[in-house]
Amino acid sequence: MSFHKIINDPVYGFITMDDELLNAIIAHPYYQRLRRIHQMAMAHLVYPGAVHSRLHHSLGAYHLMRCALHELTYKGFDISKEEQQAAKIAILLHDIGHGPFSHALENILAEGMHHEDISLLIFKELNDEFNGRLQMALDIFTNQYPKRFLHQLVSGQLDVDRMDYLTRDSFFSGVNEGQIAYDRILKMLTIHNGELMVEEKGIYSIEKFLVARRLMYWQVYLHKTVVSAEQMLKRIINRAKFIHAECPGPLNSFINQPLQNITLQQFCSIDDHDVLMAIKIWCGHPDKVLSILCNGIIDRRLLKVKYFAGPVNEDLFLARLEEARINYSLSDEDARWLVFTGEAVSNTYNFENEHIHILFKDGNVKDISEVDNALINENLKGNIKKYYICHLR
Repeated sequence: MSFHKIINDPVYGFITMDDELLNAIIAHPYYQRLRRIHQMAMAHLVYPGAVHSRLHHSLGAYHLMRCALHELTYKGFDISKEEQQAAKIAILLHDIGHGPFSHALENILAEGMHHEDISLLIFKELNDEFNGRLQMALDIFTNQYPKRFLHQLVSGQLDVDRMDYLTRDSFFSGVNEGQIAYDRILKMLTIHNGELMVEEKGIYSIEKFLVARRLMYWQVYLHKTVVSAEQMLKRIINRAKFIHAECPGPLNSFINQPLQNITLQQFCSIDDHDVLMAIKIWCGHPDKVLSILCNGIIDRRLLKVKYFAGPVNEDLFLARLEEARINYSLSDEDARWLVFTGEAVSNTYNFENEHIHILFKDGNVKDISEVDNALINENLKGNIKKYYICHLR
């Protein structure tokens, strides 16, 4: 009897799992850890519904990969069962290396290590555990497999990863501007010269996808209060490392040991709960800066943020710094942990490294930005940058 399992998802309904190897990967402790990691880090402090996990997102991306492969094979493109299985594994594990609070603590707990690097390490370890059965998936993940379009479905300007996180984050945050026509985009996918492309009929759906991504970044991911909370979280961990603050559990090694002494197994043993437990403990820490930051997160008394079109005025920064120093009896050095400036950067479309190609009925291929009367054009090239100041209220 063939393997068959369904998972009830609030976004897509029933997700079908019909592969025992994939089911074994999902059951692995490294994967189950994703249940305990917020997909949107601290965004729930602004959008209370945004409490979904990395596991939600991974399963959603798997579902969209399954749909994409079905559409492409239906159109006659040669994708073997082994390749389909490998592509599904690759998308299931694409974010396996995320640490606590996802991007908010990227490169903070494990300094110098991005989640992509850790994902690759975990992927390789799982491949060993499963006796090399994940090798094709690993090749797709690292873009070493000859059929490049399979990698593009996992990682690219129009991958199923982005399709799911926009759809899911919009759903859970309640921000309708992030809704995309993912089902139509999947129907319009095609392959030309080994590359993933979109049929001409899908142009407007792609433009909506890119606009939705831009709106979600500035309305949700880079919302000023979200930025404040995530900057506070980063500073909590950095301050704890700076003063060697003790905390119980596996997180203590990341605070008080050099990274080279940390094993992959130790990394996979920590999640959001460990960080939150430490923050609650540090609320009563004698270090005033750490205590202020931790109490601010727990009680949602966040630093005030203001965005500017240009660099923050130096006089404004120094005035806020002096206020913090006097009102909280802090040294100038300590006050700078609580009053600081930064930049928030996002782009709508990466014109340089990645492309979304449109395949026209006459066989011509154009970048989405080159289509006649395109909404996404050269005017949107490059990053959009805003400057901000964070300070005590």
